[in-house]
Amino acid sequence: MAVLARAYGSSTAVLLSSPAILRTTSTTCSATSSIFPAASTQYRRSLRILPVRTRRPASLRIRAARTESTGVSLGFRAPYFELPEPLTGKTVKLDDFEGNPALLVMFICNHCPFVKHLKKEITKLTRFYMTKDLAVVAISSNSIITHPQDGPEFMAEDAKSFGYPFPYLFDESQEVARAFGAVCTPEFFLFKKDGRRPFELVYHGQFDDSRPSNSLPVTGRDLSQAIDCVLSGQKLLMEQKPSVGCSIKWHPS
Repeated sequence: MAVLARAYGSSTAVLLSSPAILRTTSTTCSATSSIFPAASTQYRRSLRILPVRTRRPASLRIRAARTESTGVSLGFRAPYFELPEPLTGKTVKLDDFEGNPALLVMFICNHCPFVKHLKKEITKLTRFYMTKDLAVVAISSNSIITHPQDGPEFMAEDAKSFGYPFPYLFDESQEVARAFGAVCTPEFFLFKKDGRRPFELVYHGQFDDSRPSNSLPVTGRDLSQAIDCVLSGQKLLMEQKPSVGCSIKWHPS
């Protein structure tokens, strides 16, 4: 079996060469005509064949407690938030994105192996789609009482080190995480906006099938397909698999 790779500047992201990946967004979106070209087709123009990577040795596999994103219904309206960005000292709020057709809210953190596994590809994927008018924010809600490595000083270092194109916000009170119903890191909430209507949740699923403990390459396939559908004004028909990650670290009671 071979895999397909696509270039992101000087970096490379790898895709499994299965027929499902080569289909157009009509396989995951409604069949209405698109006014926005599927971004995934732009990736495919630079595909080339590479050999499959061998499975990593068992001794090198990362083991971590797993929590799945559940319990949030599609159609859920984006809760209001107003949070500080440690890197810049600015305050970012939901109202800042009123002019965008879609909003991606990601709950991440610094230390979680599941987040670390995706950070580079999250950066590449969001940078691409932000040029297509997708609004993106990341939020860390972990308790710095129990996990000081997730505190604002280290968040700023992380954002600078990875070159996050999106604001990385600190939810010290954890009220925003509770309002969203977030339970794990990473967790992805994709909202769409129709005119003056509030943002409504259309995708609450995984980034892709890759995990720290398996040999699957990180592609962002699931999330990118969902974004393609939303930006093209089509209804999502794809299966939404839960995101899997570390539990949010709540303040001790």
